[in-house]
Amino acid sequence: MSPFALLMTAIAIEVAATSVLPKAEGFSNAPWTVAVATGYLVSIWLLTLVVKRMDVSIAYAIWAGLGTAAVAVVGYLWLGEGLGVTKLGGIALIVAGVVLVNLQGVSHA
Repeated sequence: MSPFALLMTAIAIEVAATSVLPKAEGFSNAPWTVAVATGYLVSIWLLTLVVKRMDVSIAYAIWAGLGTAAVAVVGYLWLGEGLGVTKLGGIALIVAGVVLVNLQGVSHA
């Protein structure tokens, strides 16, 4: 599997784990706590595989940016969270930052 595909898989698993974090109820709800912990463990393990073949600064920028944006969308669509102009602007800035970090990586490749 390509490093990018592994990274997308790791991000998807991390976003899923983060999305069910409220159900863990402060880690007092055992089944959801196990789901969250397992999701985070698997996603971090996949990230360690990614950084064998991709610069950690690039991988982490993509991880953080796409993960943040995806959790905001999941929060809005399924968790009843707001998605106002300020939050959208912040997400846009994060995505722009990820793009810039990736452009820096490409120019020095």
